[in-house]
Amino acid sequence: MTSAEQQEHMEPTGLASPSAGTVDPPKVNDYDSFAEAYSAENETSLVNAYYERPTMLALAGDVAGRRVLDAGCGSGPLSAALRDRGALVSGFDASSGMLELARRRLGGGADLRVADLGSPLPYPDDTFDDVVASLVLHYLEDWGPALAELRRVLKPGGRLIASVEHPFAIHLMHCLAGREADHSYFDTTNWTEEWHIGGQTPLMSIWHRPLHAMVEAFTGAGFRITVISEPDPDPAARELFPDEIAAKPRFLCFLFFVLQAD
Repeated sequence: MTSAEQQEHMEPTGLASPSAGTVDPPKVNDYDSFAEAYSAENETSLVNAYYERPTMLALAGDVAGRRVLDAGCGSGPLSAALRDRGALVSGFDASSGMLELARRRLGGGADLRVADLGSPLPYPDDTFDDVVASLVLHYLEDWGPALAELRRVLKPGGRLIASVEHPFAIHLMHCLAGREADHSYFDTTNWTEEWHIGGQTPLMSIWHRPLHAMVEAFTGAGFRITVISEPDPDPAARELFPDEIAAKPRFLCFLFFVLQAD
């Protein structure tokens, strides 16, 4: 799948530009404005519910009794699944609207906080056994501060389990749209696109970086890569999405990493 097919199973309309003149540019990545619609789509879509989330859980493995931080937890579906498997879960997100949905899902006693990935996080050093970062790093231009903070809050030997947009899928999207001259695979580049979701068209600003740049960022932050995964969809997807799976039983969509804090 290209990004146009993959991103939370929503349809982007292509690159968007701010209005000319003195009008303020529209806000990007404003999850508060479409939190309910995003959460509903994320709950059942092919790429989230039957591709990305099952893979994150499989990579996490047995989490019973482990302290897990859900970085960019959104409305909490991954947090809930990890808690159901016995993990002691904390979570943060930049969107207060998404966190409100997460609190409804997880209960008022859940440790959920408003925080920005890339800024200092409100947790002591060496707090967590695992951090899960589900489809959040590709919103950042510079991964360095975010990875340094995630490394700080992990115990020695702890794991960072991360999913990101597959860099070749993004490159293919740009090639198909005739934008490869401005968006080389080998460069870290930004683009803004419109999603169609719940009758709304939010603007999303996303950063592409090539695989070598991801590896350099991870290792530079003190992580050792133990797994890189390009998985199959969950077997249940064959019955729920027969046309899509018949057309593309395997597809490039997201890329998954398991990293150990050495």
